[in-house]
Amino acid sequence: MDSRGGRIDPRYYQIAVLGALLAYGIGVLDFDMSLPRAVLIIGTAVLTQCAFSIGGNGPAFDPRSALISGLSLCLLLRTNNLLLAFAAAVIAVGSKFVIRIRGKHVFNPTNIAIVALMAATGDVWVSPGQWGNVAFFAFLMACLGGLVVNRAARSDVTLAFMASWVALLLGRSIWLGEPLVIPIHRLENGALLLFTFFMISDPKTTPDSRAGRAVFAMLVALGGWYVQFRLFRTNGLLWSLAACSMLVPLIDRLLPGRRYVWAPALPPPLPIRAPVPSRAVEGCA
Repeated sequence: MDSRGGRIDPRYYQIAVLGALLAYGIGVLDFDMSLPRAVLIIGTAVLTQCAFSIGGNGPAFDPRSALISGLSLCLLLRTNNLLLAFAAAVIAVGSKFVIRIRGKHVFNPTNIAIVALMAATGDVWVSPGQWGNVAFFAFLMACLGGLVVNRAARSDVTLAFMASWVALLLGRSIWLGEPLVIPIHRLENGALLLFTFFMISDPKTTPDSRAGRAVFAMLVALGGWYVQFRLFRTNGLLWSLAACSMLVPLIDRLLPGRRYVWAPALPPPLPIRAPVPSRAVEGCA
């Protein structure tokens, strides 16, 4: 089991939470995602990770990040075209190996797959609903618990984004004289939870320094607000994250910091050997 400073790798927690939500959504909430299609997306993501790891001289095969990408796609991406669902999984995982700057992949895998297919086709969309109050608040509690588990994975960007986004929504409503129930309703969104806790918080694609991550989070929030309330387009945060991710190499140059590295697997314990009995020294008087 992996660890950083004695902590369990946060990806295990993420996989458990996303997997439980997907199972509950398909089995109870009647998500617009069939079990065979979910298996196709998740299996394709893992196989793509395996193919690039074996054939691309990359790191050793590790399915955890691919599982997170596949589960996130199952919860967010909707399409009636199986080929596009397959392509989304390939783009998500493949982007980590193909689009890199100074050894660091630029885009969050799930984000770039959804944005690329929305831009290229009219047959892909995002499903923000289908949750219900019980599922939403249960997932919210699980996500807040993940902040503790993911402390080593730089959850400061999650907190900075949450503060910026809430301030922008509340500020707009106060400026326009809207009742506060309107921005609160906008925050009760399952897709927003996935974005906040599993997409923008990806430690491998956010800036290396804490100051850089705070700047990045505010830029994403501002960009998403502009797309949604000035350009009047849906999925503003997804478009904003894809655009702002291209600024991360510049932010890392201006505000350098230590690059995040997933902890390597702990080596197996050395076998315990029985002590060899000492022999009496012969010839002593």
